[in-house]
Amino acid sequence: MARTVWDSSVGKKTVMAVSGLIMLSYLVVHMIGNLKIFFGAGEFNHYAHWLRTLGEPFMHYEWTLWVIRVVLVVAVVAHAVSAYQLSRRDIRARPTKYVHSKPRASYATRTMRWGGIILGLFIVWHILDLTTGTVHSGGFQEGHPYQNVVDTFSTWYGNVIYIVAMLALGLHVRHGFWSAAQTLGAGSRTRDRALKATANVLALLLTAGFIAVPVGVMTGVVS
Repeated sequence: MARTVWDSSVGKKTVMAVSGLIMLSYLVVHMIGNLKIFFGAGEFNHYAHWLRTLGEPFMHYEWTLWVIRVVLVVAVVAHAVSAYQLSRRDIRARPTKYVHSKPRASYATRTMRWGGIILGLFIVWHILDLTTGTVHSGGFQEGHPYQNVVDTFSTWYGNVIYIVAMLALGLHVRHGFWSAAQTLGAGSRTRDRALKATANVLALLLTAGFIAVPVGVMTGVVS
């Protein structure tokens, strides 16, 4: 049954919708946590340490964090694979262009695929920069996330990569949230306006919230 559901377009769209909502939930929490950087190094570093002790003593040190990471990896892979396979299926279904042009789609809709690729590459860079320190500018300091964040956004390329990715994220969330609602049957003629408004608000808040951090470093508010 699972294979039958996965092989269907409806099944793949459902996987995309559910995995997308999982990632969206994480992004909201992650953004709120990031904003703690404006309260100083002590509070931000304490928050980062708390994430590693979450669930203690029932859970061992960092176990909860690793559970979250595994769930996110599964969600990202499921989202990317289903999106790719749906895209290939769509191309095979109509190998030639329509005779009459389709109505012009929104900018977010037309950039969903490229936005997904940009975000995928950003995730890799973000992990190598602030989690493992592999590509981190300056000296990566384990256990000092505040200083590591300041180091990253003290470089022009760190700011460019992050801000471009967050703009892509905003467009992705704006279209993706509404699409997920339609796929999961939450949409209707009466609720569509509210769902679209919610998608716009979420996209705006996430984009502004994430970009506030590099802007804070660039302006000296965070230093």
